[in-house]
Amino acid sequence: MTVHLFGAATPTGASFQLQSAALPQPLALQAYSRSAARMASLDLCDPASFDPKSCKPGDVWVSFAPIWLFSHFLACVRQLQPGVLEGLAGIVCCSSSSVLTKRYASNRFDRDLVQRLRDAEDSLLIEAQALGVRLQILRPTLIYGACGAFGDRNLSRLVGLMRSLPFIPLPNPSGLRQPIHVTQLASVALKQVQAMLNSDVSSSFESCQSLGGDESLSYHDMLVHLQAALPAADPARRCRLIAVPQRLFFAAACPVLLLSPKTFEALMRMGADLSPFTPAHELLGQPKRAFPVLPIALP
Repeated sequence: MTVHLFGAATPTGASFQLQSAALPQPLALQAYSRSAARMASLDLCDPASFDPKSCKPGDVWVSFAPIWLFSHFLACVRQLQPGVLEGLAGIVCCSSSSVLTKRYASNRFDRDLVQRLRDAEDSLLIEAQALGVRLQILRPTLIYGACGAFGDRNLSRLVGLMRSLPFIPLPNPSGLRQPIHVTQLASVALKQVQAMLNSDVSSSFESCQSLGGDESLSYHDMLVHLQAALPAADPARRCRLIAVPQRLFFAAACPVLLLSPKTFEALMRMGADLSPFTPAHELLGQPKRAFPVLPIALP
């Protein structure tokens, strides 16, 4: 039985490969990437290029690629190459908690993102039902961290911002966040893959599982912890985090609405609680891991 890994050249995909190789009985893994070396070449936007020879009953497909690309790819493969997907043990793919946290957004960019996520999830559910295959959709919140040469572009952007600015104003109180490290997300996906390979239908996972890291922190405390984890000489540690009363902070942010509705809503969300989701340690049956889990991706 083979695990087919799509989006292998991502931080989570890289961690998934390392963790699966470190198992007492390593998984047979076929990794796909559009450009990375030592992986099978595949462009999800070109389903006709997929070589189905390595697929066989009992395999599991895992994707850390954008879910809208993977869902379209999966549907096209089923249509173009009938029978290739018959007998799969399961499908695990990564979506985003944005489908929940941004569903009431007023700017078009976020509304379009939510719609793409919803459409992709619905498409995968339809395909899985048609194939009679077990499907697990993971909806992680705020992914961060690095694995090898691959790093996130979420908290690393905040580090870059703190390096370039002498201070950053934050609303007081600020909303809760629950960042999840790429190694934690990969571990959750790997556990679900193992359950599928072992035909463990008693797994406690839901078909759509929203999850986060093991700690819920205010936006302010998240940045404080992030600064403390950086090397002593890192200029980001010198950036002052200034607490500004919420009303004053949001009033000062109003002019941003004229320039970028997307950025304005991002500033508004700094005061919103985007937590709690199911913590990774509960799904893994492991002790809690304090934020931030290392290594951190740096710009």
